[in-house]
Amino acid sequence: MSRDLTSHRVNLFTESIIREMTRVNNTYDSINLAQGFPDFDPPKELIDAAKVALEQGFNQYAITWGSPKLRSALAEKLHIYYGLDVDVDKHITVTCGGTEAMVSTMLAVIDPGDEVIIFEPFYENYGPDTLLSQGKPVYVRLHQKNDAFVFDDDELRKAFTKNTKAIVVNTPHNPTGKVFSYDELCTISDLCKEYDALAITDEPYEHILFDGTSHHMIATLPDMQNRTITVNSLSKSYSVTGWRIGWAVCLDEKITTAIRRAHDFVTVGAAAPLQEAAATALRFPNSYYKQLAKSYSVRRDTMLSILGEMSFDYITPKGAYYVMTKYPDLGFEDDHEFSVFMSSQIGVTPVPGRAFYHKADLGKQYIRFAFPKRPETFDKVRDRMSKLHTFG
Repeated sequence: MSRDLTSHRVNLFTESIIREMTRVNNTYDSINLAQGFPDFDPPKELIDAAKVALEQGFNQYAITWGSPKLRSALAEKLHIYYGLDVDVDKHITVTCGGTEAMVSTMLAVIDPGDEVIIFEPFYENYGPDTLLSQGKPVYVRLHQKNDAFVFDDDELRKAFTKNTKAIVVNTPHNPTGKVFSYDELCTISDLCKEYDALAITDEPYEHILFDGTSHHMIATLPDMQNRTITVNSLSKSYSVTGWRIGWAVCLDEKITTAIRRAHDFVTVGAAAPLQEAAATALRFPNSYYKQLAKSYSVRRDTMLSILGEMSFDYITPKGAYYVMTKYPDLGFEDDHEFSVFMSSQIGVTPVPGRAFYHKADLGKQYIRFAFPKRPETFDKVRDRMSKLHTFG
């Protein structure tokens, strides 16, 4: 073939390192703490609701932007938990997971040359989503400060320009476990208003919080409702990462219409029976979320105790279900080499830190572990990681 027939845009980024590490994991039959999925079942009520939907004939296309039942349940939840009043017909787009919600949003609002500010480290989709939309990623570092990640106000302000179209805010944050404080969100919202920019938030871990930390929606801050697009999904709070049910919410009807146009031609619609079942999840009582946070707090503490025993220098997560950590100096060249060693020789697979930075060297001192696992899985992790002592 005399010329490269692939598009320029897909050559601007590499394949997912997280998915790469899952393949490495499977090669060595290791325990996969790279990809963020639970190894336990979702609530029985949710499974039963899916069975009922299948049996009741919800097997054809739903309305492109989402089933009325799901959109109504989502509107109720947003009002109850955040005091946000949305119109189910004008402000909600149901998508094939939060991943599609994010890329459809980018396609809907980003023009060639528009700048999109992304906090770094970042969930690895944000850069490619921006590039696919022909935008320009602008990265702002989250600096490790003792046992936390923080941004510098001056660095953030300098990142905003007349070309800034949006900033992506993921809270609770993957991969660091940072939960953006109310004051931090106010700083971000003030800059959005000053520069007439959008806030695109990604909030799938909203109910997985530790140590009394609170989650705040930037959409609820003064004058931010119409300039915030809130992306979320069913995946994390309800342990159904494979269902691929997500949504984008924006109270600016023109923006929602644009998102729906992009969504329509990207996927048409999410799975109809799973949308019907999702409404059941969104109406779970508050006690469900309290128990969810409690159970994940136990998982987090178990994971941190294992890492501490093996001399990992971790950063304590305040939300989500990941932990970023520096790894012991065992003579390996970088994060990728150490991660492959962990998978092939120890039998536990992390993600190298480079997956979350736009330049590999910036993440070379970190790796990330996911901890949505059963107690018996942690027992195996502890046993396998004890082998690290023989390499010290």
